[in-house]
Amino acid sequence: VQLVESGGGLVQPGGSLTISCATSGFTFSNYFMAWYRQAPGKAREFVASISVSDQTAYSNSVKGRFAISRDNAENTMYLQMNSLNPEDTAIYYCYCIGVDSWGQGTQVTVSS
Repeated sequence: VQLVESGGGLVQPGGSLTISCATSGFTFSNYFMAWYRQAPGKAREFVASISVSDQTAYSNSVKGRFAISRDNAENTMYLQMNSLNPEDTAIYYCYCIGVDSWGQGTQVTVSS
């Protein structure tokens, strides 16, 4: 099982960024997926999730600004992040619920 995040980087406050999670080693379309993040000195926290039927859920801190999606043909999950602010700075991890596997993370830094 492999989960590989990509697309992180430095973005200005108010900007947008889309990160990806490419997966392999399991039947992606059969599994509930999620994004988590961990800011410096803080615990890892839930960001968003997407079910096998594309039902989504978001933490209150990102609701209305972030959008989670999945492409079962490409075995890839995405997180589109809009209206970013410095409090969104963190390492973002993708997680496969059921397989209990994490990616290595991608750094997102929001700063002017």
